[in-house]
Parts: sequence; structure tokens; C-alpha cells
Amino acid sequence: MNKPLSTLTLSPSSIRHELRNRIIRLAATDRSGFDSLALAVFRYQAVFNPIYSLYLKHLKVQPEKIRTIAEIPFLPIGFFKQHPILTRSSDEAKPCLEDLLTFESSGTTGVVTSRHFVSDPALYDTVSQQIFENRYGPLNRFHILALLPSYLERNNSSLVYMVQRFIQKSDSAFSGFFLHNTAELTTTLQELAAQPEPDRKILLIGVTFALLDWAESDTDFSFLKSLPQLVVMETGGMKGRRQELLREEVHDLLTARLGISAVHSEYGMTELLSQAYSTGDGIFEMSSTLRVLLRDVNDPFAIQSLPDNQSASATRLTGGINVVDLANLDSCSFIETQDLGQYEKDRPDAFRVIGRFDNSDIRGCNLMVI
Repeated sequence: MNKPLSTLTLSPSSIRHELRNRIIRLAATDRSGFDSLALAVFRYQAVFNPIYSLYLKHLKVQPEKIRTIAEIPFLPIGFFKQHPILTRSSDEAKPCLEDLLTFESSGTTGVVTSRHFVSDPALYDTVSQQIFENRYGPLNRFHILALLPSYLERNNSSLVYMVQRFIQKSDSAFSGFFLHNTAELTTTLQELAAQPEPDRKILLIGVTFALLDWAESDTDFSFLKSLPQLVVMETGGMKGRRQELLREEVHDLLTARLGISAVHSEYGMTELLSQAYSTGDGIFEMSSTLRVLLRDVNDPFAIQSLPDNQSASATRLTGGINVVDLANLDSCSFIETQDLGQYEKDRPDAFRVIGRFDNSDIRGCNLMVI
């Protein structure tokens, strides 16, 4: 699959089918083989994604000459606001956009939002579940409580879609969404504390402002000490409801008020179908189908390499976050985001999100501005 697509004898739909199978296998195992698969996906999308193909032509990039991931041009994320980003084999019927599952980013009135058309929801379901279970274990060993008011208030959130399927997979009568009814959330947690299940964990996943509002209420949270299996996960964002804070400040507030040892985080966005998770300290681990590369803040086409002596270096590299998301097989897998990040010292598979570029939209998904 490393040859240019023009030299392959498979039909375009057969190539896509083979790439899809490889992505699912990769999601279920580990990251070995990521680079070769990413290059194969690049060559496929370079031919069959009209917007990406045109972008490459404007850059005078010859796809067959690309040999490493670092050489691949990343599509600026703003393209999702202006164009339908779709990869479609030439022997497939042209889809009707209105018939596709569509995720849309949040935005204030008058702001153009991103739209991500998903022609293969089953691939998204499979990959997102596998990424979570690789990190946390089977979903049917969880009670999932979702405090996502701002996302539930609209009907096209990728996060709500994913969590809704996680809730179904959990097969728990306690699992569910809580809009603004934090009193019911507290009661549910108290019931779980009164009848602990050692073989089940509890995932409380919430948008940051809602978790802070709940934590700063007059609730007595001492009962949470009876729930050592509780995982509190923030998805970032104040959504204009509160002052923006550093992630570290948010985590300090939540751990102090709730009496928990760590706050977990999820990194994802409308334009991505893969996620990365942090089990504490804001350190995200790249997942089996997601790779982060940092670009120079002044040159979007210059990818920063990890220094050879990184283990001995006290300085973290900082740059713009480029994401390779193999689950974006039918849109674009190579996204230049507006997030700023750092490689984590001594951990080539980990990164931090430290803020956003100036003049970019403040996004309510997994980070605070610096």
C-alpha cells in the first residue's frame, strides 16, 4: 500500500475497504504500523478528496514523493467551515450531504461553524469505543454519567453522539445525561456510593463550566470518598459561561472541592473522529489511530522534531498541533489545528495542550486559553 495509487490494480472502493480494515485492526491492537498506514491513507485522500487534492496542487506537492508523515501537508482546520471535506472513491455514488451524519462545532451567533460530514458512522463508533477501552477497560464495566448541558442543547454534537453510544454500551440503569439537574446527579452518585460495585467504575464526564458550577455548589461531597472507582473527566471549555482558566487551575479547583486525586481529560473536536485521553496532569497519550505532530509557530509547513537528547532536556518543545487521525478516512486525516501544544518530556507518545493561537476562535472543547 506504499505505492502511488495510480500503480495499484485494486478498484478505488477496494482500496478504501482495505484501508478501513487496517484502521480497525490498528485501533484494536496498538500503534505499530501507524506510519505505513498513514502514508497509504494520505495517498488515497490525495487522489479522492477534491478539496485536499486541490490544496496539495496549490502547494505544488507531488504525493508520490512523500516518504514520511512529517512531509505530509496538513489541511488548515478552517477549511471545515467553508467546504464539505469528503473523500469519496470515484466508483462510489455521490452522497447527498443532507443524508449524512453531520457534526457541527459550537459557536456564538454570527460565527461560521465547522461541519464534519460522516459517511461511515460505524467506523467512528468502532474506533472511539476501542480507543476508550484501550485506556480504561470495557464500557460494560462502567456507569456513565454525562454532565454536558451546552452540548445537549444542540443536536449535532460529536461528543454527545459518542457519549450516547458509550451509555448504551455500558448497559447500566444508572447511566445517563444530566442537563442542568445537578441535584439528580448528586443523588445518583450517592446511590452508587450506598451500593458499591467493585467490578464497575463510574465515569463522570462533563463540560468544564458545568463541573465547576457543581463543585462550587453547597453540596457536601464527602460521600465521594466511598467511590474510589470514580473517574471525573473534563472535556474543556467555558462556553462563555465563566472566565477562561488554565487547565491546571480547573483541575486544582475540582480536586480540592470534590476530594479526588486527579481529573481526567478528553481531547477531541468536531473535525476529528479519534480521541486522546489524559489520566491526570493534563498529559494526553496519543491513541492507536491518532498522532500529534508539532509545527513551528511561525512556519506552518515546518514540523518540529523531538531532540535527540530529549530525555536529558528540561525544555519542552512548543508548537502548533497537527493531528493525524486515521479514523477520518472519509474526510481528511491530516488536520492543522489552532491549538498550541508541547511534547511531554521523556514520553514521545504524549503531549500537552497549552492554549490557542491568537485570533483563533475560542473553542469549547478540551482546553483553556493561556
